[in-house]
Amino acid sequence: MIKVGIFGATGRIGKLLIEALFNDNEAKLFCVFVRNELQYSIPKGVLVTNDIKVFLESSDLIIDFSSPEATQILLDCAIDECNKPIVIGTTGLNDMQKDLLVAASLKMPILYSSNMSRGIVVLNNISKIVSNVLRDSDIEITEIHHKHKKDSPSGTALSIANNVAKARGLDISKVRVSGRDGIIGERSKDEIAVMSLRGGDVVGKHTVGFYMDGEYIEITHNATSRMTFAKGAINIGKWLINQKNGLYNIEDALTL
Repeated sequence: MIKVGIFGATGRIGKLLIEALFNDNEAKLFCVFVRNELQYSIPKGVLVTNDIKVFLESSDLIIDFSSPEATQILLDCAIDECNKPIVIGTTGLNDMQKDLLVAASLKMPILYSSNMSRGIVVLNNISKIVSNVLRDSDIEITEIHHKHKKDSPSGTALSIANNVAKARGLDISKVRVSGRDGIIGERSKDEIAVMSLRGGDVVGKHTVGFYMDGEYIEITHNATSRMTFAKGAINIGKWLINQKNGLYNIEDALTL
């Protein structure tokens, strides 16, 4: 039985991870890390701690859905204290924090993904193919999330944008557009738009559009439950625990 430690247990996905582990036959909730008071009950016998060293030592597998700042603390401590596999779903990481991911992965297996659903992996792969085949199409990406989401565009939308840009040999940092306003002139040939909408309790919707003269293709993924991400992270963790040190992504873990 895999002893799982949840980092970011007070967040939306953290709570769902705890729920999803109740009935899992291969993984067991063993430890949760909380900086402040835990506002809900957890199964008897689960270790609750604000000592990150104790948390790391008590877990076979760590799953992190927290904040960029908290993930940075986790990685800094993990580099010094352990070589446990870590699944990270925290979004909004800056360049320094992404570099820290790489550094930590030299000492332990780490899987980082902004989205833990199989459907997004399929959308990503299809989008790369279409981007390459329909090279004259204009690519526009839109994403919709709930009003509480703090980062924009979503990490998933940025990942999709990066992948379709690579399929055309483009540098996404030079062609990405994230807003249009006023008299800005015609759309340039290579630009790839990534637009964000926020409202209500939308779990997540990502659409990749390929627009041509006379026709267009739109590919959409709708997440209807956050439990999808929680169960996905647990299943990915079961795969990661048997891997060598290194930085992995969700496509490494899923066979399509």
